[in-house]
Amino acid sequence: MSTRNSSSLTGHATPMEPRKPTTRTVSQRKVYGKRRNNAPRAVFEKNSPARAKPVPTDMNDTVEALQTKLAKVSINDELVPEQQDPDTASQVNEIQEDGTIEDALLAQLASSLKITPESINSSSESSPPKAPASKQRFYETMVEVRIYQQAAKKRSSNTEKLEGDTPAIERKTPRKKKTHPSARRSSGFVHDTKANAYVRPILNEALSPIASQSIQKFSTWASRSATMFQVAKLAEGSYGEVYKLHLRDEASRPPVSKSKLARLRAYGDGVFKVVPLCAQRGPRSKNFTSIAEIVSEVKMLKYLDPIPGFARFREIHVVQGRFPESFQSAWDHYKETKDDCWNPDPSSKKAYPDTQLWAIIEMDDAGCELEKFCWSSIFQIYDIFWGVAMALARAEEYAMFEHRDLHLGNVCIRSARPDGKMNPPTELDIARQSSPSGFGYSCLETTIIDYSLSRADLRLADLPDDPEGIVEIASSDLDKRQIFDAIGEDEDEALLRDTYRYMRATLYTGNPTETEKTPDIPGIWAEYVPRTNLVWLLFLLKNLLKNRKPEPTEPVSAPQRRALASCSPNLAMSPQSKGKAPKAKDISVEGDLVRQRQTKDIHARVSQLKQTLEDRLKDVLGLLDLEHGHEDMCCAADLVAYAMDSEWLAKQDFF
Repeated sequence: MSTRNSSSLTGHATPMEPRKPTTRTVSQRKVYGKRRNNAPRAVFEKNSPARAKPVPTDMNDTVEALQTKLAKVSINDELVPEQQDPDTASQVNEIQEDGTIEDALLAQLASSLKITPESINSSSESSPPKAPASKQRFYETMVEVRIYQQAAKKRSSNTEKLEGDTPAIERKTPRKKKTHPSARRSSGFVHDTKANAYVRPILNEALSPIASQSIQKFSTWASRSATMFQVAKLAEGSYGEVYKLHLRDEASRPPVSKSKLARLRAYGDGVFKVVPLCAQRGPRSKNFTSIAEIVSEVKMLKYLDPIPGFARFREIHVVQGRFPESFQSAWDHYKETKDDCWNPDPSSKKAYPDTQLWAIIEMDDAGCELEKFCWSSIFQIYDIFWGVAMALARAEEYAMFEHRDLHLGNVCIRSARPDGKMNPPTELDIARQSSPSGFGYSCLETTIIDYSLSRADLRLADLPDDPEGIVEIASSDLDKRQIFDAIGEDEDEALLRDTYRYMRATLYTGNPTETEKTPDIPGIWAEYVPRTNLVWLLFLLKNLLKNRKPEPTEPVSAPQRRALASCSPNLAMSPQSKGKAPKAKDISVEGDLVRQRQTKDIHARVSQLKQTLEDRLKDVLGLLDLEHGHEDMCCAADLVAYAMDSEWLAKQDFF
């Protein structure tokens, strides 16, 4: 076998000896492969999916800017109340909450005026010739401006006058004393200053205005989708649980437009990872996931989102309270129908207090977890393994990424077929497709999920003087997780627990087989040692080859015979009076022979291709062997480059 340099795809070598912690990294590079469209965003919020720009906090500057705009406009027509622009409306609400009554009226007046360059030009053309600048008046006549208040506020109408050189708003009625707090409080938010400050790092990663504003009540957050979706629990783990929203049928949901229905269907194709958060203090401060761990995972989700083969991020929420009825019912149903429900009941006050904080991560539905899928075909195994390997290679290039927890539950698969079926490809399916490398025949797409133990370099900003820019290392100290001393109960579990120890030895000593526990080194898990990705790829391939089910035998199709037809009059004539004509029976037999030969040829080609793919994967086992593997194989990118050189993968498979 030919060797390759470890910088073949990553552009940097990886030493095998442990290194000192460092924050230096290479510049972010190109994302290889093709990515689907952007992930759908929430359709329940009226605001923009992207977080709105903050309103200026200086109210004096805002009022002065509005006064300047008003001073440049000549008003000649009667005003008609129109719907406010959302941006202006948000400014009005902000002023009404924090400013004075005059400020609120001024903001509402600005929202009702159409201040555009066309209106300014048209008004200036119809006005009389301008006077000298020193004597020019902004308004030649007094104009009555009506302020239309919302009915819910039950305020009396006020008349304001704009006159002279200094436009101002005068109130004819005396100012009423405020009998209620100036700040409006939404019933859906949790107005706990200390709790919001505690989870502010998570809220800062949210994309929508609602999610980034404050902690939300769990019941209020869930009620937004209750009329359109029903909740189902998909899986659980030590981190928390995963749920999915299914769009209700037409009879059990309110009528909506076709455009919104299409968005709802796309939005329903997503999963919600519900993670309990550690308490700020007290005995529950170490029971669950910390704020820093959630922030690290969300940052990686957002950063790795463009890479094919990685989960699509949608949103992050922080909610408080006990499970709402829809989620609790889904939990109860999972408990009754599944045998892997180990997490405590969310309704138990001993397990979770009424003030429990939860982080809810929205992602695209990546399909079925590999550990719950029954694979049988070598084409499925080939596509799953190389799909994961190429995704890791892309992430190594893009963000110096290590997953560090790539068990079968963190690999999801879904079908790319129009019908969504994931059964093995038939020989006819393979004959109809054309793949120069043998990759892609099963039409299975793989997605890597759950980065709670992962490590990556997140490039946050570019600096003109520093090509490397500002880089943040996202990682988790696995030595605090107590995952390296466990012993598996069966052969598969033992292989998983050994893999964790192989990974730690690779990081600490550079030799994965030296699994004797060494003293912990603070900060070492922030180091980049991508050979750990190969340790997990070896674990994945061993499981794929060892636990495959017997491949179903394809039924032998009977020769297709033509339908009987009426006998031609010419066939009744004697051969002596008419030239010999081929009999219908002879034609049918000849066609059957041709089809049989074609079927045998296809079967022979498919059988040979299966053996070829099987031999390639056995060679990969030798390349990744922990004791006698290829010495220059240092990362997933090296393995993918080797596969391309060996024509196990084509360039179009990766790029």
